Amino acid sequence: MTVDEGQVVLCEVEKPLRVIAEGFEKLSAMLIAENNDLGVARFAEAASLLSILFGSLGIAFRFAEVDYAAKVRDLMEASKSFDKLPSLLDHDIKRNSVRRQGCRSRNLLRVKQGMELVKVLFEEIISAEGNSLKESASTAYARVLASSQGWAMRKAVAAGMYSIPTRAQLLKVLNEDEESFRAQMQRYIAASTPVIQYVDHLFLARNLGINW
Repeated sequence: MTVDEGQVVLCEVEKPLRVIAEGFEKLSAMLIAENNDLGVARFAEAASLLSILFGSLGIAFRFAEVDYAAKVRDLMEASKSFDKLPSLLDHDIKRNSVRRQGCRSRNLLRVKQGMELVKVLFEEIISAEGNSLKESASTAYARVLASSQGWAMRKAVAAGMYSIPTRAQLLKVLNEDEESFRAQMQRYIAASTPVIQYVDHLFLARNLGINW
């Protein structure tokens, strides 16, 4: 299944958040089954499931939808040359191109940050009260993405936060009630955590850092 096909399938399903949670549970199980190793294609396929969610969060996250999807497509293309994520990173290290704009290692880090953004957003939503999601979204962005983006982008995102859907609106878009919404968010948080930690470890074990 290609990234674009995955996005189309997700758009057509009745419960997209459940598809996301299930996709990451499978990826997390695969990480364990393969002795803490992940294939590039499998990683990109699971990552592609988040694109529809970014598109549901208003103008503030529209940049993430477009940029994230492009980087996921690049990783899917990279899977034709690299079987596992470590080999992709090691190739760029040998070429001294890890931090170069458009480099696949850089794109891997950005995709991981997209996964982490959703995880933190869900954690904030679960702990928040009321109908507004603006504070939850602002906190998630500040914690995960703000430090890696320029002033102009941070300003644009801040302005776009006023278009974040309410809790009720997001529930309607995702076709969930409050109870099922919390359950699916918790499933994603639990399943995505080891995947995020795995990618962080790939970078940190090679002294590449993750905050750039």
